Amino acid sequence: MSASEIYDFVATTTADYNYTLSIPVQGIVTEEGYKNQVVHLADDNTEERITLSTNSIFYVSWEWALLSEANSGTIFDLYHDPAKANGIGRSFKWAGHDGHTYVVRFAMNLSRTGNSKSRWGLPEVKIRILGKIVDA
Repeated sequence: MSASEIYDFVATTTADYNYTLSIPVQGIVTEEGYKNQVVHLADDNTEERITLSTNSIFYVSWEWALLSEANSGTIFDLYHDPAKANGIGRSFKWAGHDGHTYVVRFAMNLSRTGNSKSRWGLPEVKIRILGKIVDA
């Protein structure tokens, strides 16, 4: 069986904000994928399974343990500027950990930790994959 990636299961789309976040991920990367499905269990223990969409929903998360002041500021600005990502409100492009470019949206509150302005970490970064940019 051939290798399979998120890229293989999402459609081509465009971002609300035409910017590519290209700061490499750090540490453990977690890919989470699921289907929008529900199961109804009846009194007689039979099940009814309902698939609300054939498309999969994907999230990717990681931790940026140590960022430069410039990279930390880039992410902070991207998240908080209403004309850019506007928190979790607007999509942008992301140079993914797998070599593909995706259209994503933040899926978390942004918090930074550090012991000086030149040593920042973001303990939880989570994005929702909305689509892909076709490889050149």
